[in-house]
Amino acid sequence: MASTKGVIGILTGGGDVPGLNPAIRAITLRAIREGYQVIGIRKGWEGLIHLDRDRPIAEQDYCQVLTGEIVDKVGRTGGTFLHTSRTQPSKISKKDVPPHLADVYTADVNDLTPEVVKNLDYLGIDTLIPIGGDDTLSYGVRLHDQGCRVIAIPKTMDNDVPGTDYCIGFSTCVTRTIELCQQLRTSAGSHERFLVVEVFGRYAGFTALLPTLAGAAHRCVIPEYKFNIEALAEILTQDRDKSTSKYAIVVVSEGAMFEGGERVFEGSAVDNYGHKKLGGIGDLVAARLKELSPRYNRGREVGVINQRLGYIVRSGSPDALDSIAPVVFGNYALNLILAGKSGRLVAVRNGNYMDVDLKEVTASKKVVNLAQHYNTERMRPDYESFENKPLFITSCED
Repeated sequence: MASTKGVIGILTGGGDVPGLNPAIRAITLRAIREGYQVIGIRKGWEGLIHLDRDRPIAEQDYCQVLTGEIVDKVGRTGGTFLHTSRTQPSKISKKDVPPHLADVYTADVNDLTPEVVKNLDYLGIDTLIPIGGDDTLSYGVRLHDQGCRVIAIPKTMDNDVPGTDYCIGFSTCVTRTIELCQQLRTSAGSHERFLVVEVFGRYAGFTALLPTLAGAAHRCVIPEYKFNIEALAEILTQDRDKSTSKYAIVVVSEGAMFEGGERVFEGSAVDNYGHKKLGGIGDLVAARLKELSPRYNRGREVGVINQRLGYIVRSGSPDALDSIAPVVFGNYALNLILAGKSGRLVAVRNGNYMDVDLKEVTASKKVVNLAQHYNTERMRPDYESFENKPLFITSCED
């Protein structure tokens, strides 16, 4: 697949978020203008293990040559037109090995990294740009260690990729959460109830912290701190008493845990990265708040509205920031390629676009700094430490 300067590959992995298509569009248009050919890999890392090198590239189901016409049509839409998956090529179960490789990889769990490297060579890809969260990008680190050229772009509405203050999808998630809490409060106020809103956030509570900081809720409970449900019931009752409409709202991260408890899962199945599907903590919080409410409300029970926001905050079109930042990230990635660099993560630090070592993705965990940003006694954001903080308050350097 000859081109003037080389071939750039793009893939998206993990959960979809608004802003992915604008990033793909920005990369493709700039790359073509600079004389590169661009290949989109379908379904994330799954695409790079399913390619069949015995078939012509034009007949492959898991890749396509991207053009300006193709990406222009989707550049302002949500989701990812390249599609996505949670595949980890280094841990592929026997049943998930592609049929044309079934005779080669016969173990219960298989490392198909050699096939990924060969497939990148087969496609003629000189530099790969994976767009994803810490799971997707951690495998990008693996490929970099294998000698492949990788420039990564951070994406996750949880905003928990180490090395960067901002990830594509986070702003839209916060914006939607605020909007939906504002809508739900009308019912909570009409019926004088508690409102429990469960949001995404496995290990990091940014998606609960920032909407609460913005006034969408009175309190939030996050994965970084195991909360006392009786204390929460008492505080929410006080909030309700102070409200002229007699309601109170708590935003609950899906990874939040009761004091003395563990995370709540929907089942026992795990994905390729070993993660069980979270969900249900909001239901438990709602039930316990209703049960405990008479203790703090003069013997009278308080009703509860319980809502899991789920995929609605990651669906649809991106907001303003998630339309702008992906364009900058995509063009920045091309600047790095033109400069001959690899093994880099496009990032935002203290309000400035920059790039950092890709290995920062696996060097640490990015979570809410409780001492700086969360009042554990009052179960809400800290409102006193804003000086010299970035736009979204929290930083990967906290």
